[in-house]
This record gives sequence, C-alpha cells and structure tokens, in this order.
Amino acid sequence: MTNLIVHEVADLNAADLTEILRESTEEGHRHINRLLREYITGTNRFDQESEALFACRMDHRLIGICGLNRDPYAEANIGRVRRLYVLKEFRGHGVGRRLVEAVIHMASSHYSKLVLKTDNPQASEFYKRLGFREISNNGLVTHELQF
Repeated sequence: MTNLIVHEVADLNAADLTEILRESTEEGHRHINRLLREYITGTNRFDQESEALFACRMDHRLIGICGLNRDPYAEANIGRVRRLYVLKEFRGHGVGRRLVEAVIHMASSHYSKLVLKTDNPQASEFYKRLGFREISNNGLVTHELQF
C-alpha cells in the first residue's frame, strides 16, 4: 500500500477516531473507547517521557493507531505496547506492522524491554512474527521483546 504515513500524534483531540471507535466497538473491543476516555480525563495521554501515540493514515484517513507507555505494572525500565487497532479493510497490508515497528524503534532507545498483553490468538502470532517472545504464567504480560 502506498500513501501510508505513520506519525506521532501530538493531540488526540485533533485526530478523527470516529471510524476506528465505531468499528472496534462493533467488533466487541473496548480498548479504543478506553483510549479516548483516558485521554480525555488525562489518565493517559502518552505524553510522559519516553511515551508516544502513533497513527497511520492513508491520504487523510486514520486507519490505525498504537501507543507506547512506560509499563505501569513494572518497576524496571520497561515499555508497554498499548491500544493497537487497525481498520478491518487494512489488516494484512502491513499497517499494524508499521505501527508496532514505530513503537519498537522508539522503545529501543528508552527501555530495556517492551511488553504487551493480548488474549487474541491472531494478535499473538502477529507479535511473534515481529520478534516478541510469548510469556506464560504472567497475568499482566503475554509477550515481551528484549533490547
């Protein structure tokens, strides 16, 4: 796919998440709704040191989003992948890969490890293809990537 641009989001209020929110809710996912709620309330704006929120656009259409936070569950210097979502029609075209690669690139300069939690088997395989190792017996982490 050409015309794909991944960029850091400076102000989520300026991004039109309407389509992503609608589709993710229809699929039964709550994490984009949580992303918006936490951003609006100030709970998580991805604006702390070594944090970022990335968006992928095709032309001017927002087609995917993914964030990087300092892991709130760890005391060590660990980053956490947060709120990845790609519109259905763009899955399998490298959008998710490019978003997570942007997160990995930034995280590798600031953290010793990057972690995430997913209960989706397809997402698990996706992260493993990107180099993440599956973790068992940890309620807060299912995958990690050491730097």
